[in-house]
Amino acid sequence: MSEIIQIQPITAEAFAPFGDVLDVSGAPDKIINQGMCGRYHNRAQLDFNEGRAGISLFNAQPRSLPLTLDMMERHPDGSQAFLPMSQEPFLVIVAPDAGGKPGQPLAFVTQPGQGVNYHRGVWHGVLTPLSHPGLFAVVDRIGEGANLEEHWFQDPFTVVTD
Repeated sequence: MSEIIQIQPITAEAFAPFGDVLDVSGAPDKIINQGMCGRYHNRAQLDFNEGRAGISLFNAQPRSLPLTLDMMERHPDGSQAFLPMSQEPFLVIVAPDAGGKPGQPLAFVTQPGQGVNYHRGVWHGVLTPLSHPGLFAVVDRIGEGANLEEHWFQDPFTVVTD
């Protein structure tokens, strides 16, 4: 029997050890565009070894719950931001590093319109939309060399809602 991971709502405080929650909570930092737009400034800590920041589009198939978590990955050379291009929540799975492999995973669900930025080297699950469309803008490192480490669990976890 696999270990159960309970999904919890994402908060900036709970997610802080792993990255940044990207949303428009609170008052904007600036009002721009003739007073018609609130700018929420500098919301993510982009961090890259060599290379440059690039924007890619990901079109992921939705996943269903319960979810079997059998693999996590990390990117040692750059942070990775996921910005949904719809108002649909998605699943975010992260884990602390435990001697070069993932420790105990945590599962979060975003609110509509929220994105996340994984800090460089943070273990995370694959992109996991829970409904259509699974379209995301992704800001991450573009450059030479492998920037992906995968860890496959011998005993997968099961991710569930309440």
